[in-house]
This record gives sequence, structure tokens and C-alpha cells, in this order.
Amino acid sequence: MSESNRVATNMRLFHILDVMAAHQAPLTPSEINQYLNWPKQTVHRLCKSMVEEGFLLYDVSGKRLLPSANLRTIANGLLASDWHTSAMHQILEKLSHKVKETVNFVIPEHEGMIYRDRVQTNWAFQIHLPVGTHVPFYCTASGKTYLASLTPKNRRRMVESLYLKQLTKTTVCNVETLLRELTQIQKQGFAIDNEEFYDGMIAIAVPVLDPKGRYHGAAAMHGPTLRLDRTTLEDNYTDLRSAADQLSQLIFSV
Repeated sequence: MSESNRVATNMRLFHILDVMAAHQAPLTPSEINQYLNWPKQTVHRLCKSMVEEGFLLYDVSGKRLLPSANLRTIANGLLASDWHTSAMHQILEKLSHKVKETVNFVIPEHEGMIYRDRVQTNWAFQIHLPVGTHVPFYCTASGKTYLASLTPKNRRRMVESLYLKQLTKTTVCNVETLLRELTQIQKQGFAIDNEEFYDGMIAIAVPVLDPKGRYHGAAAMHGPTLRLDRTTLEDNYTDLRSAADQLSQLIFSV
């Protein structure tokens, strides 16, 4: 089976553009195909089609392809349409400045909670969890806000499905104990990670909700126990809640 047969037909043009973008120089169809390894006629046909449709054009040599003015306009429009991502990051920047610690925007996925954005502090002692990192549901502040958002019946089913691995001496690994904590989290509107994920790190998270009050993600802050304790975390609840509300308004107004 050729490499092109493994790529959906409606996605092949994007792969050609991806090669051109990565190379950052005019390329012939044959040069493009050095990276794709598709049948030669397939690449030439697709390139010809994009020229005819006005998305690519040939350079002065008549052999190498360039993005057309139309394609550059489309690319610029796509970049401009992502303004809300920059605005979301600025909300986190402002929050980090207020609380003087690392802050994160986290959402649930199948593998656990994933860090979608973060602003790191400049403190010498830091815990590094880069964007794209997955963390467990049951022993992180953000993960517990998600579990607490579920209905009692689904919450129990979810918790019973989890592998409650002992990561630190304070990790809660008992189903009933965790369920009682989740009930309290649902009532109080925030969750605490008391060195349950990493020794020496504590965190607080508040839910980011959609306009109907349904869970979307969490705004969280974390830091070392050398600087923070539970009281200090809870003192920042108001700023976290405000940032979470701003994120919600921004996400669901787009």
C-alpha cells in the first residue's frame, strides 16, 4: 500500500501545504514528493489542481510552486481568527501576576486532564508540567473539579473505573473517601491537591463552566509547599474564580 492510500483523500492537499510550509522555499512537485513518498502522478495532479484553483502558483522558473496571494490571505485570516487564544493566555498572565505562582488552564480528555495553557512563574523552585501534559483525575486539583462536576451516579462509576495508584503518602486511594471529598468539592466550588500528585507541591483549581453551568475545564494554580499552604491557596480563590469566569465568557462568546 502506498503512503498516499493511508491519507484520507480530502486531507492530501493539506499534507502538500505542510511540506511547503516546513521547507519555507519554493518546491517542485517532485521535491515535495521526496517528503511524502506518494505516487508521482498523484502529487503532480494535486499540485496542478491547486494551481488551477488559485491556491498555488509557479515561480519565475515555471517549475517551483509558491503560495498564491489568495492562499496567503487565507492563512493570515486563520491566524487573525485565533485572537481569543491570545486573550485567554493574557487572562492567565494577569492571574499569575496577582497570585505570584504558576497558573494553568486544564481540560479533561480520555487519558486524564491535559494542560492547554499555562503561565510559569520566575521563582527558582518550580514544578514543570508543560502544555500538553496529561495528569490524573483523582489526585490533582483540576482533575477533582472534573470528577466533582459529574452526577453522583456517574461520579461513582467514574471513580470506581480509575486505577487509584499511590503516588505520594497523601494520595487518596480509597473510593469512598475520594467520593466524600468530591461531594464537598462540588459544594464549595474548588478543589485542593495537598501533595497528592507530587511530594512538595500543592494546588487549587476552580471549574470553568459553559453558559448552562456545565463543566468545560479548570483554572488552577500550583506551587511548592516551601511557599504555599492550604490557607494561602484558599486566599487566592476569588482571583481564580474571577479568571475562570473570564475564560468562560471568552470561550463561549466566540
